[in-house]
Parts: sequence; structure tokens; C-alpha cells
Amino acid sequence: MPDIRHQPTAPTRSQWVAPGAAIDAHRHDDHQIVYAARGVLAVTTGAGTWVAPANRAVWVPAGTVHAHQAHGTLELHLVGLPARDNPLGLDEPAVLTVGPLLRELILAYTRAPGDESPPRGRLRAVLLDQLSASIQTPVHLPAPSAPALRAVCAILHADPGDPRTLAALGRETGASARTLSRLFRSDLGMTFPQWRTQLRLYRALVLLAEGSPVTTVAHACGWSSASAFIDVFRRAYGHTPGAHRTPGGADGEARGRGPVV
Repeated sequence: MPDIRHQPTAPTRSQWVAPGAAIDAHRHDDHQIVYAARGVLAVTTGAGTWVAPANRAVWVPAGTVHAHQAHGTLELHLVGLPARDNPLGLDEPAVLTVGPLLRELILAYTRAPGDESPPRGRLRAVLLDQLSASIQTPVHLPAPSAPALRAVCAILHADPGDPRTLAALGRETGASARTLSRLFRSDLGMTFPQWRTQLRLYRALVLLAEGSPVTTVAHACGWSSASAFIDVFRRAYGHTPGAHRTPGGADGEARGRGPVV
């Protein structure tokens, strides 16, 4: 089993990350807020994957082993908080809504991480206050543990647009639809349609960040029409996929490629 990198202090800073950059599993003794002002960030732990577009941030509690994946050019902002500071009262990862005020607070706080002046202390206090009021959002794709469920989920990860029913997928993997339905609820905490929709939305975020057209993304992810996709996407993320899409997703590739920690 590979060693997991341990960096006691979670950094506070901003940086650009190249499209497709991946950071291996690591952990901090501090909490960390991970926010992508541009692009899409996926944070993966043993419990699953949390996906954050530009109006979301990921809360990573102290001690959580996590890995990062950038989709599109990533304008990344990291806020490290001592383990004693937990404005959310959360001991597991979560995706948080980032409104206009919280966004500006994160951007301002990560631009001058070495500044320990009184104004920065006041900025930090307001940031923590806004975090405590931030709404959690269900942009989480839980990871299966049951072997039968892992087989079905692997098929759909390979092709989120696969239209087959749970019964048809079960015939391929050797499990009944009833067993799989029960496992989705007990192992993943959601129904099969809910999990598949979340997977499709996750893949849609990735494709949009890479510059794919909305209609192409809709069909690739299993929606029968662009309008149906737009409706589901808007309800999930609060904006349309067209507003989220990054034209020519690889632009900015030559920007800084510092490590994400």
C-alpha cells in the first residue's frame, strides 16, 4: 500500500492548476476549504467523490485522506483552518454553497496569506461567520463497497449515458434488480436513479469544463434532449450549463502548475 503524504499544516493560498492535473492522496492536521473560482474540482476520499463548480466549495475536515483532480483550467483557492476552528461543526467532507459575499471573502483571504495584520484578522472572522451559515449541497457521488454494486457502478462510470435498467445491468453482473436496489439504498444512501443522475451531473461538469458543447454533453450523459439536461442541471447547481461551460477548456494551460496540497 503506497504511503499517504502527510502535511501537518493545510496551506492558505491561491494558484492556477493545469487541466487534468491530479494530486495523490494526502492529509492535513488542519481543516481545509477548497474552492475553484474557475474550472471544476473533484475531491475524492474513501467515502466517494465531491465535485465543486464555481459556486461550490469543498470542506475537507482535519485528518481526512483526500486526492484532487482538476477539470479544465483551475483557479484554485485554499483556506487552511486549525482543527480547533470548525465553523460548520462537520467531521466529514461536504460541498458548500458559495454565494457572492463568501466568494469575495475567500478570494481576498487567499491573495495575501502571509499578512497577519489586524484587518486580515477581521476578514478571517467574517469569513468564518459566513462559512457557518453556508448551505450544504448534495454534490457527492458515494463510492460503493459491495462487490455486486461496484460492478454495476463501474459499467456506468465507463458510460454514464448507458440507458439500461437496473434489471438489465443486474443480468450482466449476476445480481437481481431487487438485490441491487437494496444495496443502492443501504450502501450508498440513495436510489439507483438518484445515484445515476448524480454520476451524470458529475460527468457533465467535467465535459463542460473541458469545453464540450451543451448538446453534446446532454447526449453523452444520457439525457434525451438538451432542454431536459438544462432543466436538471439548473435545479442541481443553480445556473445553466451554458453559463458554466469553459470555452476551449484547455485555455490557460500555460499558467502556473503548482502542487495542490
